[in-house]
Amino acid sequence: MKQKEIIASVVSAAHQVSNQPRMLECRDDQVLVQVERGGICGSDIHYFQHGRAGMSVLKEPMTLGHEFVGRIVEAPAGSALKPGQRVAVNPSQPCNSCEFCLSGKQNLCRTMKFMGSAQFFPHVQGGFASFVAVSPAQCVPYADEADAKIIAFAEPLAVAIHAIHQAGDLVGKKVLVTGSGPIGCLVMASAFAAGAAEIVATDMSERCRTLALAMGASRAVDPGDLPTTSRWQENGGYFDVCFEASGAPAAIASTVGFTRPKGRIVQLGMGAASLEFPLGSLLVKEIELAGSFRFINEFEIAVRWLESGRINPLPLLSAEFPQQDVVKALEMASDKNLAAKVQLTFG
Repeated sequence: MKQKEIIASVVSAAHQVSNQPRMLECRDDQVLVQVERGGICGSDIHYFQHGRAGMSVLKEPMTLGHEFVGRIVEAPAGSALKPGQRVAVNPSQPCNSCEFCLSGKQNLCRTMKFMGSAQFFPHVQGGFASFVAVSPAQCVPYADEADAKIIAFAEPLAVAIHAIHQAGDLVGKKVLVTGSGPIGCLVMASAFAAGAAEIVATDMSERCRTLALAMGASRAVDPGDLPTTSRWQENGGYFDVCFEASGAPAAIASTVGFTRPKGRIVQLGMGAASLEFPLGSLLVKEIELAGSFRFINEFEIAVRWLESGRINPLPLLSAEFPQQDVVKALEMASDKNLAAKVQLTFG
């Protein structure tokens, strides 16, 4: 199929959601989940608009979605999971047999099957459907009284919590987050929960800076405010830890100047494949540069933080659409002037 035809078929498939659980192929060792709600991620938008997300290119129609929650319809015999339970579904499906998985680094599994991803062929179908079949290990139960629209933030929050784990102890630290989109804002909330003393956010968008303040930032600054940002470079750098969540080449390069000697930079934003970077300054200041990719056990931690109210993600929720309006939802989510996080409701 041609690329445009594949994208069109992905959009068309969004309207053809099954309402009958028996139409799914659900093995005896799988859990059948009726999806209640799901959040639209940047990768969903890229597949919708361009037929690819980074190096993952659509070769066949694929169901989108990897941030979703639902209710168990059927569970394997002998499982601790029971019909009727509400669960957040972890979209990660590592092999659990490679050296990375066996050493507790499942997020680095080279054959990771991630729901709603075109990395492999056949593609791994996502969770924007009325019913999905998943493994018991992917299901994290949560309390009936918890709000599904909050728990649906578990996957992006897990990404943020993994990033703060990559940063080390944040208690009393001065933190900068460049890029105040949903992930950046959840990093701010997580850093605040982890004891950071000061959290400064940057973003070119005034709307995003306002969200950053709502999510725990002490200050939110336009990166074009040179009088302010130049002060961050005095005496070798102001911040103990910088989280780069935008992926913008200029932002990535700027973090070295803002980070104090012996500080740490955590890179989350997926940017260009190559860019100019002040490696010499990084070296002479002995700054540690750490990548942060997806999550490991942080998914369950995220569910518990959301369930307990330790993190309130609702300032990021811009709109909700019923499943039949998925195209409208994707179009709104694509406009960063209008939306931070858009959710779909099912059923």
